[in-house]
Amino acid sequence: MLRNPEIKKFMIIQLLVCLVFVLISSLMNAVAGWMVLIVTIILNALFFGFTFLRYRKIKELVMYINRISNGEFRLDVRDNKEGELSILKNEIYKVTEKLTEYNQRLQQEKLYLSQSLADISHQLKTPLTSMIIMCEILNDPDLPQDKRKEFVSQIIVQLERIDWLVSTMLKMSRLDAGVVTMKKMDIYVSDLVEKAKSALIAPMESKEIELVTQFASEDKLKCDFNWTCEAVINILKNCIEHTPQKGRIEIDYSDNPLYHELTIKDNGAGISKKDLPHIFTRFYRGENASAESTGIGLAMAKSIINAQHGNLIVESQKNKGCKFMIRLYKTVV
Repeated sequence: MLRNPEIKKFMIIQLLVCLVFVLISSLMNAVAGWMVLIVTIILNALFFGFTFLRYRKIKELVMYINRISNGEFRLDVRDNKEGELSILKNEIYKVTEKLTEYNQRLQQEKLYLSQSLADISHQLKTPLTSMIIMCEILNDPDLPQDKRKEFVSQIIVQLERIDWLVSTMLKMSRLDAGVVTMKKMDIYVSDLVEKAKSALIAPMESKEIELVTQFASEDKLKCDFNWTCEAVINILKNCIEHTPQKGRIEIDYSDNPLYHELTIKDNGAGISKKDLPHIFTRFYRGENASAESTGIGLAMAKSIINAQHGNLIVESQKNKGCKFMIRLYKTVV
């Protein structure tokens, strides 16, 4: 407190004024002089006492801010009393809470980034290693022509897998960054399903899967056509992977005052109770995951539907198939 030059000046001026009043009152009356001196001492003592307490609180605030700068965010200095210092304490607490939240979010993003990089590198490492081995074998001049063609075909498959993985990750990063603008419009359900189906004709035919649709030709829903089609393709791809030979996939559409609902159901192996809570987690591969599965298709579908203020719900039991419900709400509150 005494290190403050303003306080020093005030004390000197106050002392001089008090001495002047004491001298004047003493000249008029000795008793009055003593009375003024006593009152002056009491008032000054009270003033300096309150000033000392105020500066002690300010010192506590300074120490608190220093602790914040050292990373100690979890310090509660909330003060519900009235006064300027109490208001200042509350404001500091609010800023501290915001800093804590921001710091936690940064830590989570850092952890997520490191995990994502590890997952991506793992996903790329397998096909790259496989291609390196096949390329070394292809260097053998004595390799039979049929084997050579087989290895070239396998390399093309692995390259297509890498291309799909990188493309999907770029799309997901755009969705995460919030730079994708969803262009919602009324579209026919039949057009959406037909486009999604056309992208998966080859795997469906190879497994002889029957696709059954249950909706009218005039049924419509409001969504971004291309992005929603991407979500449907990823869901159908997952259903195809887990549906047995000559299996069945059903696509149904329903409508109510709250939302449009597109249901995709298969009669495959289903999802175990243990895997169900993690089905939309990126790079998560359940116990029934195929060797080609990367674990990001359903996560991307979820991100696309969420970006349109919708919801993607899954219901499943092991060995009883899987049911995905895309709900696109008509009104966003």
